[in-house]
Amino acid sequence: MSQVWAVPGGHVPFGGTGGEPQFTSFDKLCVLNTTDEVAEVRLHFYYEDAEPVGPYRFAVGARRIRHVRINDLIDPEAVRLDRPYGCVLSSPVPVVVQFLRQDTRLPGTVALTGTMAHPVG
Repeated sequence: MSQVWAVPGGHVPFGGTGGEPQFTSFDKLCVLNTTDEVAEVRLHFYYEDAEPVGPYRFAVGARRIRHVRINDLIDPEAVRLDRPYGCVLSSPVPVVVQFLRQDTRLPGTVALTGTMAHPVG
């Protein structure tokens, strides 16, 4: 567990060939909080050709998980689709972060990949 996590290889695929939301392409963060305190998460996004954006904020209850679709993040601005990004997640309490991507751009194909985010520090 760590209080800071990095995802260097984000890229929300644009488009999909199925119904929303089950078969829409997405990136997703899965956050596990095993502590007895709420994790007030802050998320910053980094791009190749633009200044960082954030913080995006969400909470993960004590002893709970939360799945957050990157596509759904709109405040302070919508995350840019079909562009490479990296993100850094920070929490006042230790959490575990997994990164998932679903790509449904090819008809009849659903590609789902997952990996652990990288703990920082």
